[in-house]
Formats: sequence, structure tokens, C-alpha cells
Amino acid sequence: MVWTTLHAKIHRTIRSRHLFKHNERLLVAVSGGQDSLCLIKLLLDLQSKWGWDLSIAHCDHRWRNDSQANAEHVENLAKNWGVDFYLETANEPVNSEAGARDWRYQALTAIAQQHNYQCIVTGHTASDRAETLLYNLIRGTGADGLQALTWQRHLSDEIILVRPLLEITRQATGQFCQDFQLPIWEDSTNQDVTYARNRIRQELIPYLQTNFNPKVESALAQTAELLQADVEYLEQAAQQLREAAMIESGEKINYSLKLNRRVLQKAPLALQRRVMRQVLQEILPDAPNFEHIEKLTALIIAPNRSQTDPFPGGAIAQVQGDWIFIKYG
Repeated sequence: MVWTTLHAKIHRTIRSRHLFKHNERLLVAVSGGQDSLCLIKLLLDLQSKWGWDLSIAHCDHRWRNDSQANAEHVENLAKNWGVDFYLETANEPVNSEAGARDWRYQALTAIAQQHNYQCIVTGHTASDRAETLLYNLIRGTGADGLQALTWQRHLSDEIILVRPLLEITRQATGQFCQDFQLPIWEDSTNQDVTYARNRIRQELIPYLQTNFNPKVESALAQTAELLQADVEYLEQAAQQLREAAMIESGEKINYSLKLNRRVLQKAPLALQRRVMRQVLQEILPDAPNFEHIEKLTALIIAPNRSQTDPFPGGAIAQVQGDWIFIKYG
């Protein structure tokens, strides 16, 4: 085996960040594109050092005419490498970016649960991290959205999604595939600029590289890395504040929450907002937006008897003395 600087970098990253354990069972998501081929090649080459049990999973969204041929291509690669292969095919074509992502993670989780894998591994890169930061920034977000592509996250209580390539750019994975003559399956949808992420990839990133910073992908990925640590700290601090301020009460039919305004008033605005977002995440049918969070946060210093108009799902918050009283049911 040829040992490259990329092999050494990923080996160090896995060890220093404790991404995997020795002898762990890893389910590797392989689309056939350059990032996932680079990932599986690296893991196969490192397998002897770590003792992993590797398998490949492929998700066919059925949104391209060649998607079945793509799946067969990945299956043949798995056979050539002597690796178990799992295929999940969508019942109906999944045509939106968000819908495809949600379905893909559900499919991968189902395969992992059925075959006893604790780790699902994907080939997201520093380039993906930079694109995600820009995508969320343009739509409007806080620090959480800017650091959304993290090294690890739970897909269920037992299954963790791991992304070992977050410090590697797409240019580097392409060069690696070329050096090792890996048979990349070109996904035609990656060139379709009707998708917002593709416009960022094909048009915005090259513009920023040419006119502002040739290494903008790495710079943005580093920003996401810094923000990740900030967000982890703030979430923990907000959870502690929330526990200090919150008392649950009421009947199950007309369930309610009480938040102590005096406790919350002593905290910085950043933590006040995070507490309110955590509360709203539990009671709203969908993720709270900026207006929802601001509306509830305003009650911390609002006059007595102030109340909000109904949130989605019908919840209402009202000030009663030292308390914010949230009714939902």
C-alpha cells in the first residue's frame, strides 16, 4: 500500500479526535463520487492498523436516469474490495435537497440498526462545510447554523454519524482519486444550478476564491470549527440556566411550563435566547424561527400580564409576576 500525506493526516485526525475505536463496525456511505471514494479507500488502507469491520451502504434516490447503474457501479466496487454491500432504494423519487438528505439519513440509520452498526461514516469535506456555512448564512441563521456540519452527531440513541474528512477540501479528494485511479461516478445533478448548494459550489465559491481568498474553503471551514466549540459551550450553559429557571406543572391535558423571569434576567441575552429556543424546540411542531424566539425572549422583561399571540400549534406564553407561563396541550 502507498502511504500518502492524506493517509497520515486522516490517521492522526481519527486518533486525536477519537472518531473511531479499534475493531469497530463501520458502515460507510458511498455515493460513487470522488469524496466518498476517497473516504472508503482511506478507511480500507487504514483498516489493518485499526481492525475495523467495514461495509458499504448506497442510497438510490431515483432522481436520475442512471441511478440504478450508479448503484451497480458501487456494488461492483464493494465486491472487488471484498466488502459487504447494502442498497436502499427510494420508493418514489426524492426531488428536493432537504427531502433527499432526510431520506438518506433515515435509510442509513435503518441499515445500521438492522445489521448492528454503531457508526455511519460519510465523506463530507471542508468544502461541504464551507458551502453549508454560506448556505445557512444567506438564509439567515445563528452560530448553530454556521457550524452545522460537525465531526460527529447522533442519528439515534445508539448510532453516530461521523465525518472524518472535514479538514480535507474537495480539490484534495479529487487529486487522491486521480493518483489512485479510483473510478469516480460523475453525478450530473451536481452541475444543476437550480439547486442552491450547486450555485454556491459552482458560482459563489469560485468567485470568492478569485476575488477575495484563494483558500476561502479552508478559511470558512476553520470558522465553522471555531463556532462548533462556542456552540457546545453555550448550549451547556443554556441548559443549566434553563434547569434553574424551569418548573414543570399542570395537568397532562393542559400541560404547561413555568420559567422564572428573575433567574433569566440575570443572564446574558445570548443565553436567554438559547433557553427560549430549547423550550420552543420541545413544544412547537417545527423548528422555531428567529421571530418565535424573540417573541418569547421579550417576555423576560415585559410588563405583568403581557402575552404572546399563539405560536404554531397553539401554544401561548403569558407573564404572571415573576413567571413566564407557557400553555400548550
